[in-house]
Amino acid sequence: MAAVDNISIQKPSLFCAPVTLVEAAWGRFTRYRLYRKTLNELSALTRRELADLGLNRSMLQHVAYTATYENT
Repeated sequence: MAAVDNISIQKPSLFCAPVTLVEAAWGRFTRYRLYRKTLNELSALTRRELADLGLNRSMLQHVAYTATYENT
């Protein structure tokens, strides 16, 4: 039977927390930019083009959100 008599856990430095926070904020920002780009491209389509895709204007926000945030 093995015994563990020394457990060492590194505490994150004071520098790690702000960097992690900035990385998370940047990730959310880039995801939001992708959402806006997707929504703008869908909004630029004509009614007929949307109908060909099986969409209507009231569905665009949901489709853009799903494409951006739920398909990762």
